Amino acid sequence: MIQVDQLTKHYGPVTAIDGVSFGVDKGRIVGFLGPNGAGKSTTMKILSCFMPASSGSARVAGFDVFSQSLEVRRRIGYLPENAPLYADLPVAAYLDFVAEIKGVGRSARRGRVADVMDRCFISDMRNRMIGKLSKGYRQRVGLAQALLGDPEVLILDEPTIGLDPRQITEIRALIRSLAGQHTVILSTHILPEVSMVCDGVIIINRGRIVAQGTESELVEQVFPTARVELHVAGATGDVAQTLRALPRCWAWRRGRRATGRRPSSSSPRATATSGAISWRW
Repeated sequence: MIQVDQLTKHYGPVTAIDGVSFGVDKGRIVGFLGPNGAGKSTTMKILSCFMPASSGSARVAGFDVFSQSLEVRRRIGYLPENAPLYADLPVAAYLDFVAEIKGVGRSARRGRVADVMDRCFISDMRNRMIGKLSKGYRQRVGLAQALLGDPEVLILDEPTIGLDPRQITEIRALIRSLAGQHTVILSTHILPEVSMVCDGVIIINRGRIVAQGTESELVEQVFPTARVELHVAGATGDVAQTLRALPRCWAWRRGRRATGRRPSSSSPRATATSGAISWRW
């Protein structure tokens, strides 16, 4: 659904992204993870046809973002880092205006607007002027406009920024519910957000992709095994056999025997066996 190949963008002498390549399959939610200034927003602006790349290619929903930009725009919902809102319009009127621009028919427009307001938890603000909303509510209005028109692809640039903890939980649940129906790529610098919401992750740093895959694949690459020190008090005859039977436990090395005090026992001293487990995640 999204295919990026050797995408590069220069701002004068500064290279914002350099040879970025990745793919996102249909119906998946992928997190674009990296620190501030890593190139996340630049990549998303190119994918949304907001600006051109210096070189490379990108296709969204089968269409080239450079030569077929109008076709791409018809198929995406885009939430930029700073949501493009009209401060002098009420929430419902603004969303109705966006729905009209996106080609939603007059007969369906009111229902579609009401639906996205419900999904983004802004129905109670429908008549409030956008300029008088808090930053968190403006962010949710921005997400609502991205969802209008039922786009195949959603490009969300830090969608939870500025929200309070309860709002973050609600928006993460909303994004997660889009899996299968929409293809979603969202940028963030918050690692737990990726693990809570996304099927896969693309890590970018200083304009280059440094890793990509599912969370478990990346953990396997970085931490192929984990070592756990274990101390077993009491009878130890079946300990090794039991541990080896555990999933992904592939080695057990018995260490020295030791003696120590068992606080929960009336016996003043008890024997213990120490050892190390090599655990493959």
